[in-house]
Amino acid sequence: MFGALRRILRALIALPAPARRALAGPAVTRDGQVLDLDVQLVLRLLGLVAGGDEPSLVEQRRATDRAAGLAWSATPGVTARELMLPVPVGPGRDEPGTLPACLYEPAEVGDGPAGMLVHFHGGGFALGSIASSAPLCRALAHQAGVRVLSVEYRLAPENPFPAGLADAAAALHHVLTHREEFRATSVAAGGDSAGANLALTAAHQLARHGEETAAFVLALYPVTDAGRVGGSRELFAEGFGLRTADIEVFERYYLPDGLDVIRPTGLLEAQDLAIMPPCYVATAGFDPLRDEGEELVAALRGAGVPVVSRRFPGLVHGYAGFAGLVPAARDAVLDAASALRAGLALRAARA
Repeated sequence: MFGALRRILRALIALPAPARRALAGPAVTRDGQVLDLDVQLVLRLLGLVAGGDEPSLVEQRRATDRAAGLAWSATPGVTARELMLPVPVGPGRDEPGTLPACLYEPAEVGDGPAGMLVHFHGGGFALGSIASSAPLCRALAHQAGVRVLSVEYRLAPENPFPAGLADAAAALHHVLTHREEFRATSVAAGGDSAGANLALTAAHQLARHGEETAAFVLALYPVTDAGRVGGSRELFAEGFGLRTADIEVFERYYLPDGLDVIRPTGLLEAQDLAIMPPCYVATAGFDPLRDEGEELVAALRGAGVPVVSRRFPGLVHGYAGFAGLVPAARDAVLDAASALRAGLALRAARA
């Protein structure tokens, strides 16, 4: 299904702008921003094929993995190798275990040392996998010239907070303490949406506990403030892919015991953000999570943390999934890759 859908979308996006506008409908303007025409066209077609019934969580997980085909169709010169990362006893884990992971290596680095990104997929802490994140990880590896290790963490509601965060911190710590094994000159943490939250919070926790932490954090449209109301969550609650109602469901999955359990690890409430490494934080103009991502940028800067911040005003949450179709989304991913390359190169030069 998704292969045929991708072909249809490619054909539609190749049409002249007036034809695309006729198919997409009138321009959408909100909060002083105009929704990208190609994004609007993609959203409209996806809405037509989605149907009216709410899919089960199992169906959503399957669809999330299959929909990865809507992203980059192929990335030349990047090899992939699956492996298992050891993790110690921790929250929700009574004995040592392992986490599935996939290592992406661009041809340009060969067998030599290179920067490395430890990546955590998005999906509201309840969806996603190393399969769903494969196109983005391949693109980042190719464009940034770094190795990318995509890590599959435990998902809610089967494994609520803090299981996913414990897995993310353990995976990042393992790579940092085995950098020679991974031939890593410097190590970044990164992710999109929920995965961006895990990357940011894992880097913060390691630093707070006196451990070596990531040299750089790459955060695409992060969730940072569970239970938030108003602002962008109200402005873009419906009609732009991720709905505020979806966010609320995912928050209940991840935090079944209520919001108070996450407050000690909430970045916006942290008083020690100055320990964070340099960050790249990207937001999308039509994203319910936009405001909290930009408030995190302000908090980091207020603490003296170097931050590169981007808002892509015409895009929606999850734009990396459209990068193989929508030029503006592709440009946004390329911007992230450039920041990753620069951030890791700067750290390696200072080492």
